[in-house]
Amino acid sequence: MSEHERRLGELERELTLLSRHFVAARGPRIGQTLERSAYVLLTRLEAGEPLTLKELALTFHVGVSTVNRQVGAMLRAGLVQRIPDPAGGTARRFRPTALGLERLTADRAVSRAGTARLIEASGWPEPQTERFLTLLVEFNRSIEQLEGLTWSRPARADGPADR
Repeated sequence: MSEHERRLGELERELTLLSRHFVAARGPRIGQTLERSAYVLLTRLEAGEPLTLKELALTFHVGVSTVNRQVGAMLRAGLVQRIPDPAGGTARRFRPTALGLERLTADRAVSRAGTARLIEASGWPEPQTERFLTLLVEFNRSIEQLEGLTWSRPARADGPADR
């Protein structure tokens, strides 16, 4: 095995562990009311313009039927609303409702508190945390560029917002 292959193997393992640790080590979802799929879908819808089921399916690399079930549950719960395509297309678009954004904000506060606990427990100084954030943003943007899909981000102190 080459050095490059070894490093890729380590990276894959560490990314797998990160996804597992982040969800598990933040703590229980006590206080969070949204299903994980609703949280992720609302996060995406909050970040930009209303999207169709097909656009959501492409964004998350899942089938339209999967997104349809998830969005259907969100519609019944009053978390999203169906709107006509502003460009006059036949497909309906979805956007978060005030209730959806309210619940997303509340769940995000619980999630951020868990993230803060992880960072504080790690003992990382602020510069190390900032370096990690910068690398993570660069990595995610690279993946988005490969996929041809972007997620809008608010402005950071060191750069412009994505739109």
